[in-house]
Amino acid sequence: MMLDKFLEYLELEKRYSPHTITSYRKDLEDFCLFYLKTEASEDISKADKKIIRNFIVELSENNISKRSINRKLSSLRSFYLFLLKIGDIEISPTENISSLKFYPEKQIPMSEQEMQNLSDQVFTDVQDLLEKCILEVLYQTGIRKSELCGMTFENVNLNAGEIKIIGKGNKQRIIPISENLAAVLKSYVQTRKPATEFKSYFFVNRKGKKLTEKFVYVVVNKYLSLITTKEKRSPHILRHSFATHVLDHGAEISKVKKILGHSSLASTQVYTNANIEQLKKVFNQAHPRASKNDEL
Repeated sequence: MMLDKFLEYLELEKRYSPHTITSYRKDLEDFCLFYLKTEASEDISKADKKIIRNFIVELSENNISKRSINRKLSSLRSFYLFLLKIGDIEISPTENISSLKFYPEKQIPMSEQEMQNLSDQVFTDVQDLLEKCILEVLYQTGIRKSELCGMTFENVNLNAGEIKIIGKGNKQRIIPISENLAAVLKSYVQTRKPATEFKSYFFVNRKGKKLTEKFVYVVVNKYLSLITTKEKRSPHILRHSFATHVLDHGAEISKVKKILGHSSLASTQVYTNANIEQLKKVFNQAHPRASKNDEL
């Protein structure tokens, strides 16, 4: 089936992560079901612009978010570009179909005080080292939950204070860790009991198996619910908080980009918008005109 060939291409040639490939598969399977329902056919290579537009309309009517619709449309674009590349079609049905415009929901990071409260008030009574490590690693390194689940034992050098992360597109990056975090991780290693087939993974659950992203989400949500009333209490918010806090303390945005594993500086610049008060403070301290405002 052409869908399987496309997914194989993403895995072997584009070297996309299993998580990304799963997302592509889900998006394309949703379209296949729609095409089968409306056209009584499984050959989506025959789809035209009208069918793509009808698919978008149905998604909207089912209250699928514009962000999700755009992701599905992006998956379809990639699929039909692949068919163009191998000569199966002569024109893409997604050509000239624009993504939906929307204003992304503002992500509000945890405050530094909230994260300090987590350390001072919550973690003092926490006996579960694994759960503490999950929160601390996500907040102190800014890595993605998928990257945390995929951390391997051989890529963690606690003596050197470094973690090698395999990110999107199998790109590698080295992330420094504090002595405090290294000490917590060393304590966890003493309690770690992986099953034979999961020995290569640094973090394993109580059954000795590799962590799932769902488990990580549940743990993070549980602890953040104890310190904040903010709506977003996900692993990504800890990544957002990491970036915001280090930028607030003067870290160069290019260095933060490298740590986060962003391919584009624009992705990192999102976090510079998180704290307008900090930006105002920087302006008032640094701009030559700022100190003269009172004299105007």
